Order: sequence, then structure tokens, then C-alpha cells
Amino acid sequence: METLALILAGGKGTRLDILSQRRSKPAMPFAGKFRIIDFTLSNCTQSGIYDIGILTQYLPLSLNEHIGSGKPWDLDRRDSGVTLLQPHNYWYLGTADAVLKNLEFIQRKDPKYVLILSGDHIYKMDYRKMIQQHKETNATLTIACQPVDFKEVSRFGIMSINKDKEITEFEEKPKTSKSNLASMGIYLFDYALLKQVLLSIKQEDLDFGKHIIPHLIKTTQKEVYAYLFEDYWMDVGTYDSYLDTNLAMTKDYTALDLYDPTWKVYTKSEDLPPVKVGSDAKIKNSLVSNGCVIEGTVINSVLSPGVRVGKGSVVMNSVVLNNVIISTDVTIDRCILDKKVTVGRGAYLGFGDDYTPNKDKPELLQTGITVVEKSAIIPSEMKIGRNCRIFRTAHYTSKNVTSGSTLT
Repeated sequence: METLALILAGGKGTRLDILSQRRSKPAMPFAGKFRIIDFTLSNCTQSGIYDIGILTQYLPLSLNEHIGSGKPWDLDRRDSGVTLLQPHNYWYLGTADAVLKNLEFIQRKDPKYVLILSGDHIYKMDYRKMIQQHKETNATLTIACQPVDFKEVSRFGIMSINKDKEITEFEEKPKTSKSNLASMGIYLFDYALLKQVLLSIKQEDLDFGKHIIPHLIKTTQKEVYAYLFEDYWMDVGTYDSYLDTNLAMTKDYTALDLYDPTWKVYTKSEDLPPVKVGSDAKIKNSLVSNGCVIEGTVINSVLSPGVRVGKGSVVMNSVVLNNVIISTDVTIDRCILDKKVTVGRGAYLGFGDDYTPNKDKPELLQTGITVVEKSAIIPSEMKIGRNCRIFRTAHYTSKNVTSGSTLT
């Protein structure tokens, strides 16, 4: 076998707070009908890579159900396919530790190259081009990278390269940096090198960015190269980036084309009837998924499968996940509603101009987004302000919930 892909899909996504309480970040719904991991899986199969191991850890049930045998991605093959790799006796303590603990799986496959991918980014990429460059440069490790805003360097592994694209310096999440070339968390290793470094570096929380890559850059020459990727790539790890990236898909021009027939994004689709649009309904600049029934107004929003919007209701600048029921005369503005939420008639979520940051989590909610947990029930005539966190166990003592509140 030439290339084995390993997808790291055990991330908790702590900054997604309420949304990642019952699922891992790669299992988060995106753009209506997709999950975040669909993009990485689709990239693999479109690049001709059909041997894939998915390393899960945090709340894997939702992800396991979604992937199943891998049929939507054409991975249910006789001689190749997808394998879900959960921790068997010890929790994974770092990205490289997760791979080390599955070394036996890799040895059985005996690939020439191991492509290590992150399961929680939104992008389309032909990995064959990266593999081709890896061969041409005689590299033993190639890292995909992309320039980022200098203000963002503290979120990424940052590297410096020479004119031949050889990586000369690498620093994991520096406070400031002369370079803004960020690692995308996509690593192509020669299997022999990967095995050697995993077994030789003794570190409990073994991590590619903190330990493996700096070690290889120090101890090798003309072996570690950068692959520059300049197309769309997005990490949706916060409420703001999750909402904004979803809503960007509703615009007339989108940097990521979900409708490109030459590079499709595959997913597990639900068998639901077509969208039904009522006689008084209005829909503008929105993604509306199968099984939705729209009797009200939907503007600049993303609706996942099975959402119902009642008469006289307005949903704007919001992401509404599967099987949410919005009653009549409801207003929803700049909200994220998780699955199976029910909103009673006359309620207003995202009310007013008070942008007080959330009192419990000011670093997560300060731009006016209100988030409602899965299966929560919002009573009729409620007015809920901005930057609020509403749990399904919420107790309502008044019909007005002020901005910045958390109801548990």
C-alpha cells in the first residue's frame, strides 16, 4: 500500500462550549447537511486514498454512527476501507501519542507513506499534489501550511522556510513571530521515519507540534519540507467562527464551493422529503436542507434537515440544527439552536441592542450570539437577549432573560 491516512478526530472543541457537550468537534453539523469531518473524508476518497484510520476519543458515539461502514464516501470496500480506532486501555494524551498507541494498526497495513490529518477543519484539498511534491523533494516529512493573519499566529504552529521550501524553524503557538506561515495539521511522513521518531522520543503527552516536528527540524537536513496550500481552509473552533463560516455559505459568492461537481463533499444523508415552502413563506440568502417546512421568513440563515418554521416567524442570521421546531410569531436573530430545540409561540431570541458579554463565559460570547442547548424547550412569549447560554435544564423565573445570562 502506498498511502495510509490517519484522521485525528478525538478533539473536544472546548471553545464550542454547549455545542460540543454531547459530540466531538469533527461531528459538528456544518452548512446544513454536512458534518465537519465530511470534508476530510471526501478529500481522501477524491484523492484516491481509501485506507483510512479514524482516531476517536471524546464522545465518539455521534461520530461513529455518522461514519458507520463508510458507504457514503465509497469506503465500504473489500480490500480497503475505514477503521475507527478508539483508545483501548489508555486515553490519548497528545496528537503523536494517539498515533503511537495505534502503531500496530499501521504496521499491519505496512504503507510507504502515512498521511496524518485533522478531522475538524473545513477545506477541499487534493492530497495527491502534496504526495507528488514529497516525492520530488525526497522529503521524509512534508507539512501543509498556509499564511495566516499575524494577529492569529498564537493559535497555530508557525514555521519559517528557505527558497527550496525546506522548513528551517518551527514554533508551536508562539505569542509573536516573524513568520505567519501556519501549519494546517496535515503531515505526510515516510512510514519508516514516523515509526522511528514515535518510538525514540519518550514523552508522555507526545505531540507533533510540540515534540516531533521541532526534533526533526533540529536533527535533519533537507528532509522536512513545507507544502504551500493557498485555497480555502477554515478552523471553526469558536462560536463566532462557527456562525460566520456557516453564514458565509449563504452568500452569492462563496470562497468554498459546495456545488462543484468535480470535487464533491459526501455525507450520510437522511431519507427526508423535499423542502416545503408555504404560501406566505419568504426565503432569502439561506441554505435550507431536506425535510424542512417553511411557513415564515428565513433570511441569511442555515437550516439543517427537518426544521420547521411557523407562520409569522422570522429566522435571521442564525444557524438552526436538525429537527428544531419554531412555533408561530417567533423571532430568532443571531442564534445557534442545537438539535431538537422547541421554541414556543411569540418568543424572541436575540432580543434588543444590549451586547453585554456572557457573564460566565465572556471570552466565548461577546458579539451578540445566543446559543441554545440540544433538546431545550423555550416557553411561549419569552424574550431572551444576546450573548446568552440556554441549557435544556434551564429554569425561567421571568419572561425576560437579560443579555449575558446563562440559564442552567
